[in-house]
Amino acid sequence: MKHKLRWVSLLLCLLVVDFHCSAQEAGQNGSKASNSPQKSAPIGYTSAPDADQKKTLLLKDFHPVSMLHAPVHQVDKAKFYVVDVHSHVNDAAGIDEHMPPERVVEVMNSTNVKTIVILTGMWGEKLQRVLDEMVKAYPGRFIVFSQIDWSKIDDPNFSQEMVAQLDDAVSRGARGLKVLKDLGLGVRDKTGKLITVDDPRLDPVWEECGRLGIPVSIHVTDPEAFFHPIDNTNERYEELTEHPDWGFYGPQFPTKESILAARDRVFARYPHTTFVALHMANWPENLDYVAGLLERYPNVMVEFGAREAELGRQPRRAREFFLKYQDRIMFGTDSEVTEEMYRNHFRWLETGDEYFDYWGYPGQGRWKIYGMELPDGVLEKIYHVNAERMFGQFKTASAKGAQ
Repeated sequence: MKHKLRWVSLLLCLLVVDFHCSAQEAGQNGSKASNSPQKSAPIGYTSAPDADQKKTLLLKDFHPVSMLHAPVHQVDKAKFYVVDVHSHVNDAAGIDEHMPPERVVEVMNSTNVKTIVILTGMWGEKLQRVLDEMVKAYPGRFIVFSQIDWSKIDDPNFSQEMVAQLDDAVSRGARGLKVLKDLGLGVRDKTGKLITVDDPRLDPVWEECGRLGIPVSIHVTDPEAFFHPIDNTNERYEELTEHPDWGFYGPQFPTKESILAARDRVFARYPHTTFVALHMANWPENLDYVAGLLERYPNVMVEFGAREAELGRQPRRAREFFLKYQDRIMFGTDSEVTEEMYRNHFRWLETGDEYFDYWGYPGQGRWKIYGMELPDGVLEKIYHVNAERMFGQFKTASAKGAQ
């Protein structure tokens, strides 16, 4: 009997010890489980169900940093000296904020820019002030163009007045005529009729420019997107939202094609006048059209002011175009005069760098550009040879009637 009680007592002790150990082990396992990381959700291949609802970032706040590892070549000075044929620095129209002239020259000296052409010089005393401040004070560094006074469009002798105004401008020191995009889009006579680019009242002006040997730098129309609705399909949506007055879509405006056709008729009528079709003939999105224009009209030159973005995103086609028409293209910027601006353009023309910001990004559109790595001979022509050849045609106003 005693032996049985001992065995029962021993068995009970073993059961208690086993229960205690089991409890301790369970506690330890529980503690380990609570301290271990939660298992992450499996990597899937379908969109999150609330993805569209989370896409609330505004375009103006979207500044992605490229993860592309690509060579970067800094070009501090142009390989050959530069004539910038498209600028508005310290002009008479006040298009750009005025800069101290010595600061402008400092930028030019540090980037190898020899001469800047100030297109919007206006006429009369306003023109004279620009000539005095920029041309006379810095010989050889600046060239100034005159313009047409549209306030006189209804004068019976408008044509003769504009020829006389042009002659006066040239005698003062102007070396070209600039036509802004309001011709064909905004200039109207007192009846409200839109003045077309090929209006016959302008014929004597084009003729006089040819006689004087001065170029006509003409800007008509604007980027193709400006003639489309400002909606979610427009690649320049942000730019047009910023500047809604740059939108020319609707029945109240002529089409881009009709304005360019009127301009091209002027080119054809005045083969002895040199025309500079600004902004790559204002259709760099369609280089086949620009090529056709240059083939048809040997009196036409082009420049790429404010169109680096358009040309830089099509590097193979643009390079092919620059090589073929190397005698017809001039360097122009149409931008504020800074070292960084010029160096960005030099990088685009001289290097083979890939996928970098055009000057002013993302102002014209959210895309990047690629360098063209142009040959030296082509670079030199574009940088200065073509412009110098064009300005070498100048004849003084005193030669009138001698032909």
